[in-house]
Amino acid sequence: MKVLMLNGSPRPNGNTAIALKEMEKIFTAEGVEVETVQLGNKDIRGCIACMGCRKTGKCVFPDLVNEVAPKFAECDGLVVASPVYYASANGTLISFLDRLFFSTPFDKTMKVGASVAVARRGGLTATYDELNKYFTICGMPVASGQYWNGLHGRNPGEAAEDAEGLQMMRTLAHNMTFLMKSITLGKERYGLPEQEPFIQTNFIR
Repeated sequence: MKVLMLNGSPRPNGNTAIALKEMEKIFTAEGVEVETVQLGNKDIRGCIACMGCRKTGKCVFPDLVNEVAPKFAECDGLVVASPVYYASANGTLISFLDRLFFSTPFDKTMKVGASVAVARRGGLTATYDELNKYFTICGMPVASGQYWNGLHGRNPGEAAEDAEGLQMMRTLAHNMTFLMKSITLGKERYGLPEQEPFIQTNFIR
């Protein structure tokens, strides 16, 4: 089992990292391999809808997106974590996810996704909803915990004082591990769900 974790914070050792490290403890104890990619402080531009990836199978911009794509293809689960900026995820992370999900041609069905939001006070659920949409558009089951996955903290290290939030991270990691293992067993016995040819309609006359 492999989990890829994406830290969308510009601070490698900030409160978002605390959330991910709490999850990593559980994954490691459960025998799950973990790799964390720090991307919130990287120079990542947004998608320009050039459709070049449809020809080459990768994004036309040679940056971290193409470096992470093979790791995404190989993992069983993806955790995306972000600080909250104006009730939204970090813009750098959103640019990264737009390009990563759009440019990768492999089937993402049944890879398990989980999102985590970290905030001083508000905007957690809006960010949580925003991040989960990347999973649900491509057939990825969403792992849940005991609440909407969030941690509170403003100053560096404050998230470590959020006892309930830390418990959420541990519960989420346990549930995600169970879901990944269950899906692996299910694929061995039953295979992946049958997929019909994709139908795309445009809402214009």
